[in-house]
Formats: sequence, structure tokens, C-alpha cells
Amino acid sequence: MLLGLKTWPLRSLPSSLRFLSFSTPARLLQDPSPISPSDLESLVLRQYRAGKFHNLLPYVVATPSVLLAATGRLLSRANPSIPTPSLAAPPFSVDALADELGCGGFDPAAHCATLIPSRKKGEALTLPDLKLKVVVEAVRMALEVVYGKRFATFAYGGRESMGRHTAVRYLKTTVQNPTWWFPVALRREPFGTRHLRRLVAILEEKIEDPALVALVERLFGSQTISIEFGGVQLGRGFPQESDLSAIILNIYLDALDREIKDLRAEIHKKNPRLGGLEENETSGVFHKPIRVYAVRYLDEILLATSGSKLFTMNVKDRILKVLEDNLELKVDKLKTSIHSAVSEKMNFLGMELQAVPPSVLHPPMSEKAIRAKKKYLKRKAAKAQELKNARETRRKKLGLKILNHLFKKLKRGHEFEFDFRIESEVREVFANWAHEVVAEYFKSREDCWHWHRMLSTGDFLSLKRIRDQLPHELVDSYDHFQEKLDKYLMPIGATRDVEEEERLAEEEEERKYAKRTVEDLTELRMRVNAPLELVRKAVKLAGFTNSMGRPRPIKLLICLDDADIIKWYAGVGRRWLEFFCCCRNFKMVKTIVTYHLRFSCFLTLAEKHEATKRQAISHYTKDLKVTDVNGMEAVHFPTEREVKMMGDQNLSDPKPVDGALTLILARLATNEFSFPCLAHFCGQVDTVLYRIRLLQNRLNVDPLNKSKWVPGMGAIHESLNKKCLPLCSKHASDLLLGKISLQDIDCTSFVDM
Repeated sequence: MLLGLKTWPLRSLPSSLRFLSFSTPARLLQDPSPISPSDLESLVLRQYRAGKFHNLLPYVVATPSVLLAATGRLLSRANPSIPTPSLAAPPFSVDALADELGCGGFDPAAHCATLIPSRKKGEALTLPDLKLKVVVEAVRMALEVVYGKRFATFAYGGRESMGRHTAVRYLKTTVQNPTWWFPVALRREPFGTRHLRRLVAILEEKIEDPALVALVERLFGSQTISIEFGGVQLGRGFPQESDLSAIILNIYLDALDREIKDLRAEIHKKNPRLGGLEENETSGVFHKPIRVYAVRYLDEILLATSGSKLFTMNVKDRILKVLEDNLELKVDKLKTSIHSAVSEKMNFLGMELQAVPPSVLHPPMSEKAIRAKKKYLKRKAAKAQELKNARETRRKKLGLKILNHLFKKLKRGHEFEFDFRIESEVREVFANWAHEVVAEYFKSREDCWHWHRMLSTGDFLSLKRIRDQLPHELVDSYDHFQEKLDKYLMPIGATRDVEEEERLAEEEEERKYAKRTVEDLTELRMRVNAPLELVRKAVKLAGFTNSMGRPRPIKLLICLDDADIIKWYAGVGRRWLEFFCCCRNFKMVKTIVTYHLRFSCFLTLAEKHEATKRQAISHYTKDLKVTDVNGMEAVHFPTEREVKMMGDQNLSDPKPVDGALTLILARLATNEFSFPCLAHFCGQVDTVLYRIRLLQNRLNVDPLNKSKWVPGMGAIHESLNKKCLPLCSKHASDLLLGKISLQDIDCTSFVDM
């Protein structure tokens, strides 16, 4: 009997649960295994009938294997340093949660906690507990299978391997000859009732499951999912951001993506690329058809065209009509203005974009650089010659010693007996030396000229009356010798070869110059830069530098251990380096991290130990080495060598620095209580209490005030300020290093002290 246990049709079960049947004992049903991605896709596709997906909630989301897979995803994200973390036992019953979801009795509002802000005018924050996060992740996994392959190729964010850096790579490699572009700036407004009504209509076009749609509505009603159009809270790892927000936003804006795809197809049809036409500088024919390029990262949208401004205005009107009429979104018309792609910079995805000629991205070597390169090659050749002369000198001395030793032995009457013959090896060695000497000698034009003059001038055998008196064999041998002499030692031939090489090099340089000139006149490429002014403003706002731009200590960090101080600086530095590693001016970001952050860390450590900066550098070294509890030296801050070697690491979607920069964990000096670690599914009891200190509360600055805050930089919700979180040593280290965020921590179970 299987009373009280939920069962599913055997055909709808994945292969990981196919062994279950109605005759399976109850204990097997209580211990399912997490479903694999391929089995999850098969399980969802089995619910596809008559053009829609049916009963996804009871047969997919509410299955224990899917809930366990969602639990595993949350666990893996909270433990990035462990390849395959293992979950001993969830803190709740998966079977009971599956039953509750299947019968429709799960209430998201009962699993939420409301945090009251410290300010009277502040807004409260509603956060889900761990059980609700598992449900949200299971819903996200199901919706990802349904809609993932239907999204447009230019829709980034909330998708596997489709993040910020992937979008930037598309801009740099695909967008060609943009002349006009415009961003679509949405007004700041929450995801309201009319948007939810529209979302439900979109979901019902593909999904025939009233229970799942009702669950999504309850998630919005309980504020478990909180989306703000035109804000800076999405894709940054903030606790107020839901895991389901990204895919919900992609589903909602899919109508806009389809309109852009139709628009691009129409433009391609009207302006086809001419086949068989070679575009080069010799033919003088260049065909550049009109194209429309689009990139969307969640609610950040950028469109660029290679046509006229009037054409771009028509494209803009068509896009805004879809947003305002179909999707019921409010667009900021002032910020959604058309700009020149060549003369104006565009801020998109936290970076600066501009269309420039190819020579700006790949400039030719200057005369100074050419002189420096020649000087380096000359020094390198001189060093190689010195090493070669030294090697030959040592070889000569060794040979003379051997010959002297053998001569003395033979003079005294000694005989040498060898067990093996080495004549061939010695002959080969001497032959190689001889070839090297001859090849090196022929490289010198002066030596060849000297020997050619010595061997060819003043010879009486060249006189006709003498040649007639000599045997024909001797004359033929002399003529053959003169031919070989002219062939190998004739300076005119060597000079002709050198001149030919110089001529070919000059022609190649002229060809490259002509090609570079034509490309500059006919092509435009995308340049991506880091906004250095905003980065410097963020550095100053966080307290790394003073009003003069010099590094200064952050006294709030003095209460932390030395290792935690270095880890916090390392987390901020690595976030900056990973985020801007795809930018062309990445070298300037390296300088900011290497100088401002590193020396601010030295000054903070010196302030803590009441020492000087020189003493701190001497103790921790320039790499900021620190000794751990086991007595081993560890380096958390990026070393100068690592920073120099960093470049475009092809990261998919690195988190911005906002969450690490605006958060400081102040350690509390108390051991009176023992609390479990609040990281997802961490059962450690040996924890330390940390108090959250937020940057906007310390400075008493409103993040919405762009004059006092950094434009485009988000902020953690103010209601988490001064909340206490118990964390184990591993997760505290990961949080300080920026490997995890507050989104990977159950903030509803904070300690109120």
C-alpha cells in the first residue's frame, strides 16, 4: 500500500526515476535522486501535447527529483570552490514539499520574511526562506526548458553561457559599420498588475497549467519575485533579486525580440549582400548593405544601424510602439534618443561603447616603438653572439686540454684501449662545427668580398696565351672553380639578394599601409572601454582614496582579522578585474587595483597594528601574503604578476563590483551563542557572527541620487544594514572574496543582536 504518498504516471518519470513502480516499497520513494538536465528536458517534453505544455506543476515541478536538482543547484552556487558538493540531508522534507506543491496547498507568503528598514521613509524588503528558494529554482528550471531555446540569439542574461561578456564579444566581432544607435531606456517602475496580467497571457500561450500560473501569481503577490524596470538591481547578486526574475523578464520581452527579428529579416531582404563581389582596395568597389544590430541584456536594450538617421528614426518608432502598446511599458523618451556612433560614446552594460576605425583598435607601430624594437633585437643578437663566443672559447679550451693530455700519455708510451669506436660521432661533431662556421662566414658580405678579390684577381690562368698552352682538364677545372667562386663569394649577388629583400619588405609595408588606409575610410569597429571616471568616483566613494586621490585606510575594517581585511580588498579588486577584462583600456583598471586598492589595504593594516606603511609592506610583502591558522602562507590579493598577465578571460557573466564594494562585514567579538551557518544547506555549527554594514547607510547617501552616488551602480537593500549573519569560516571567506553573494545566503534567518 502507498497510502499518503504521491505517485506519478510511469511514462512521465525521467530515466533517473524510471525504476519506481507501483510495487516499489515506500522507502525507495523517500530517497529519490536529483534529476539530470537531459532527463529534465525529456520530462518536460513529455508534457507537450497539442502545441502546449500541460500539467508542469504536478508532473515536473512537484517531483522530488526536480526539487532535489534545484537544491543541488543552490548548493553548487553557494560552494563555488567545490566541484561537486554533496548534500547530506535537506533541512526539510522533500516529499512533503512535493505533496504540498502537487495538491496546490503551498503558500509562498507563509515562507517569506519582511525586513523593516532603519529609516522611517525606507521601504520594507520581503525575502524568501530556503524552502521557497528551492521552489523558485524548480519553477525556473522548468520554464528554462520550455522557453530557453525559443529566446532570440541577441537576448542575454539569465541564460547559460549568455552573459555580459558574451554580449560584449558579439558587439566587438559582429557589429560592423554602425552609424547611428540608440538605447531603449525604460522608466523606473515596479512590475505591476498590468504587467502581471500581460505575463499570464504570455505564459498561457505555451503552458496549459492553471496551477503553475497561479503559483507564479502568488509569487508576485507575496513579493518573492520583485522586478523593477529601468533599475540597477538585476544580474548583480543582490538579495532582493530573485533567481526567477531573469527568465520572467526574458519571457515578458520576447515579443520585443520577435519584432526585432522580423525587422532585421525585412531589412536583410530589402538590402541583400551582392554575391560574387570582391571588396578590396584594388577594385575600388565597396558594398555595405544596411543592417540593424540589437543587443538586450535583461531590460537593457541597445539598437544600432548602418543606415541613415531617418532610417534609424523609423526603427526607433517601431520599437517604441511595441514597448508602449503591446508590452505596456513606459519609455523615457529623453534618454531614448538617437546618437552618432562615431562622435558620441554610449554607456551600455556598465561600459563605454564607440565606433572607431580599425587603426584605432590595432594601431601601427610608431617610429619610437620601431626604434625600440630594433634596439631590443640588436641587444638580443649581441647577447646571443656573446654566449656563442663564450661557448666556443670553452669548447676550444676543453679540446686543447684533451689533446694535451693525450699527447703527454702517448709521449710516455701509454696505449689507449677503447671498448667502442667513436670515429663516426667525432666526425659528425666536427662536420657540424664546420658547417656552422661556413654558414656564419657566408653571412658577412665584407669577408665574401675579401676572399673573392683574393681568389679572382691577378691570376695568370685567365690570360688567353697561357690557357692555350695548358691542358684542357686544368683549364676546365679553373673555369669551374671561377664559377663556384662567383656563385658563392660574388658580392654583387649577395648585394642583389639584400636589395631584393628590402624591396619586398617595402612593398609589403606599402600594401599594409594602403589596406589600413582603405579600411579606415570604409569600415567601423566597436571599441569597448571601462568608464574610468565612474570607477574613480566609486573608488573615492568607498573610501579607498582621499580628496586628493591618494590611498587612505578604511577604519571600519580594523575590527576584522588580517586575512579577512586582505580578502575583502581582494574580493573588490577581483570583481573589478573580471568585469572589465574585456575592455580595451583594461590597463588603467589594473593600475587602479594595483595602486589604490593595494596601498589602501597596506594603510588599513598599518592603522590596525599602529605601524607605518613601510613596516606593513615589509611584513606582508607587496603580494599581501598572510599566514593562515595552519601556519601556511596564503595570497588572496591578485599579485602584480597576475594583474599584468590578466586579459580577456572570456567569462560568461561576471558579477559587477556593486555587491562587494557596498558591503562590509564587521566581525562581532562574542562567543556566547552558537548558530548554524546561514549559507545554503551548510550544516556547520562552528560559526562567527558578522554584522552587515552597507555603504549608503555609512555615508547617509541615497543610491537614487546620481549626484552623490555613482551612476549605474546598484546597492544592497537598506533593510539588511546592521543585521547579523552567522557564517562558517569557509563561507565567510567566500563572501569576502566575492565568490558568493548575499543571494546565496538565507537572509531571513539573521540574528537580531
